[in-house]
Amino acid sequence: MNVHLAQPRRFIITLGLLTAVAALTVDISLPAIPAMVDALSTSLSRGQQIVGVFMFGMAIGQIPAGLAADRFGRLPIIYVGMGIFLLSGIVAAASNNIELMLAARLVQGFGAASAIVISRAIVRDISSGREAARLMSLMTMIFTAVPVIAPTIGALLVAGWSWRAPFITIIVCGLILLFGIRSNLVETHTPDASEHPLRQLHGSFREYFSHRQSVFALLLLVLSPAGYMSIIAVSAALTVEIYGFSIRQYGFIFACAGLSILAGSTFNRWLVMRFDVLQLVKLGVALIFTASAQLVVIAWLDEAPFWWVWSCVCLYMFTIAILMSNTTVLALDPLPRIAGVASSILGTSQNLVGAGGAMLGALIYDGSVRNAVIIMAATGTITAGIFLMHPLLAPGLHARHKAELASD
Repeated sequence: MNVHLAQPRRFIITLGLLTAVAALTVDISLPAIPAMVDALSTSLSRGQQIVGVFMFGMAIGQIPAGLAADRFGRLPIIYVGMGIFLLSGIVAAASNNIELMLAARLVQGFGAASAIVISRAIVRDISSGREAARLMSLMTMIFTAVPVIAPTIGALLVAGWSWRAPFITIIVCGLILLFGIRSNLVETHTPDASEHPLRQLHGSFREYFSHRQSVFALLLLVLSPAGYMSIIAVSAALTVEIYGFSIRQYGFIFACAGLSILAGSTFNRWLVMRFDVLQLVKLGVALIFTASAQLVVIAWLDEAPFWWVWSCVCLYMFTIAILMSNTTVLALDPLPRIAGVASSILGTSQNLVGAGGAMLGALIYDGSVRNAVIIMAATGTITAGIFLMHPLLAPGLHARHKAELASD
């Protein structure tokens, strides 16, 4: 295990930027949706699907990326994935109809999948337990800087140039990230292509689902992305159409949600050095239930002051930084040998459900507060219910600490 790699700052920053690829691609393009809809002569519901199809592309790309990373190493697969991401980004920026735009975003998501999967796998390659939780928190802090600034930048780009400007910016950022990968990352995994790919994939899946801890962590992780992706997909319509804010104001409002994740990850970084990983998962579940229970009430009322709606959204986002970082550690901790595929199982599940949440949110949106928040309300509540079943689903949860890493 390359524990020494857990310290260099540029290495960790680059991993954090890899995790931010999806957030950048989604969030910077959100302010462009209304103008894009007009330019491409389509409906708002159809235009909002650029979020869902991107997430679906990420979902279907993660299993192949994880398996390939275990077989051939981390770095070659990152380069291939980022190449696909950039080429499809060029097509998206040049699109003249919504069908081509949606197809390009689907492929772009497929390419971006490697960045998400492999960044998590590298963390498991070099650390475990509390140290892994610390690294996940650092990466989340970097990742959450993107939602804070991306919508505002996207809104300024649209206002200053055109709806295509955010999509061109995505390409430029991808090129810069490629340079960072080339300069700062090293291979952390010994490739293993001794088995037939399908047999290796089957064995990896069997190993993952033989660990009750990993299965339980997957259940905790899988629903919350549907909640926040549903809000992301309709956030422009919610703030502009329902509550009457301007597109420029929307950028700053959405940044509050990003700041909430940043605050959560900063708080989590402090917590992981003082509390057990499982204790932090409990805290995350309690907070997500607090946010979602209020959203249930708001959905039932079908009206609420904007400050109440958005404070619940921000609390949900704050929770994500705590819940997902620590639950990911629980899921990957028993699986050092298949970290690539294990990471892809988590990511595929999250992104399939997240894509479903985004597309369902766009589909059911009808101009009401109820339909804007109902998915987030339901997913947080169900996640809390799943956690309460942990004595039956996964007794004896455990995440190793630094002293135990030598056993890998």
